[in-house]
Amino acid sequence: KPGEQKHPKEPSSLQCMHLAVVACGDRLEETLIMLKSAVLFSNRRLCFHIFAEDSLKPEFEKKLKEWPSSYTKKFESNIYPITFSVGNAQEWKKLFKPCAAQRLFLPVILKDVDSLLYVDTDVLFLRPIDDIWHTLKEFNSTQLAAMAPEHEIPKIGWYSRFARHPYYGTTGVNSGVMLMNLTRIRSTQFKNSMIPGGLTWEEMLYPLYQKYKNYITWGDQDLLNIIFYFNPECLYVFPCQWNYRPDHCMYGSNCRGAEEEGVSILHGNRGVYHDDKQPTFKALYEVIRDFPFEDNLFQSLYYPLQTKFLDTVHTLCGRIPQVFLKQIEKTMKKVYENRVIVYLGANHRY
Repeated sequence: KPGEQKHPKEPSSLQCMHLAVVACGDRLEETLIMLKSAVLFSNRRLCFHIFAEDSLKPEFEKKLKEWPSSYTKKFESNIYPITFSVGNAQEWKKLFKPCAAQRLFLPVILKDVDSLLYVDTDVLFLRPIDDIWHTLKEFNSTQLAAMAPEHEIPKIGWYSRFARHPYYGTTGVNSGVMLMNLTRIRSTQFKNSMIPGGLTWEEMLYPLYQKYKNYITWGDQDLLNIIFYFNPECLYVFPCQWNYRPDHCMYGSNCRGAEEEGVSILHGNRGVYHDDKQPTFKALYEVIRDFPFEDNLFQSLYYPLQTKFLDTVHTLCGRIPQVFLKQIEKTMKKVYENRVIVYLGANHRY
């Protein structure tokens, strides 16, 4: 159209798996460990979209540049300021945790990105992002986002016991790991409780917040639950091993998928990487944090992890170490095999 601004797409962005995170306050280290886990195991190129307070931007740039070139060539990163396109910025910023509401605005800000995976800062990948990225191909014609249930058992789930607002399904969904087809989100008219017709994503956010703000506890996650309550056909539901939290083992084991396949994505909410309440979660965080990039994965990551886990067997989460180790062992074997094949191929002489 005449006068319309064109957004040229970088060829590399078409090949990228887009990963978005929002970091404010003291979340610098946690975010870097999450990004490190993503780079360690993924196969395809990654595009990081880091939304951060101005004071954190130079720190992110500095730390990411310190990573060895064998890893920095696997990703590109963009750092953005915290911005809210509708409503009162201060209100959004204070909603639940600082800046967390930023994720609601990703479809509006990242206009040139087709799809992305949003994660909280306290997430760790125990297998390639490629595996969750493939889920986009499983979406049917109406699905535009994917999340895992908040809980598997309604009688001990938070939403089913305490929520004072509508929520998705029988136990609600957790937004700490959220796969989004942004193109579909931008073009959809959403059913809602405010007007009989549909509203676009951007039109809906602020009125929805105004209507429910006195009833929501978990901020932007509650708003997403309300949206998908009214639009259930838009949501694809992941199994629990893609967003495995302390709640899945601290009341006894209640994520069958993780027991069968192992944890795919670990979500250390409740601050468990930084206290001693769930030593199994903390052990995984510390081992990935301390892993020297160029070292052997088995010697410097897997074996220290096994040793640390021996100290956690007295805890509810620690008594099922295979749940935490199964995927990471499988992933490391694949990474190791790929490197050996590449090395042998490069050195083969006919």
